[in-house]
Amino acid sequence: MDKIKLIWDFRGHDADKIAEHHEIHLKEFIQMKKTSVNITGYTILNDIHAIAYMVVEKNEMIPVRDALKPHRGEIYME
Repeated sequence: MDKIKLIWDFRGHDADKIAEHHEIHLKEFIQMKKTSVNITGYTILNDIHAIAYMVVEKNEMIPVRDALKPHRGEIYME
């Protein structure tokens, strides 16, 4: 089954800390909703831009998207 990477962008001098903290909430959501995939993470792109992400199965994407309001998404390649 196809997987979708949902992405939240954070900008500013504290973007790295915000993205790191946001991942904690994504993990809590996964435990609460028992999603089929439990891949999360955060990436520091530069000094003022970081992302947090969560991977979901394609069939779970719409309810998760509606609940968590990611900024964007992309096809997840393992």
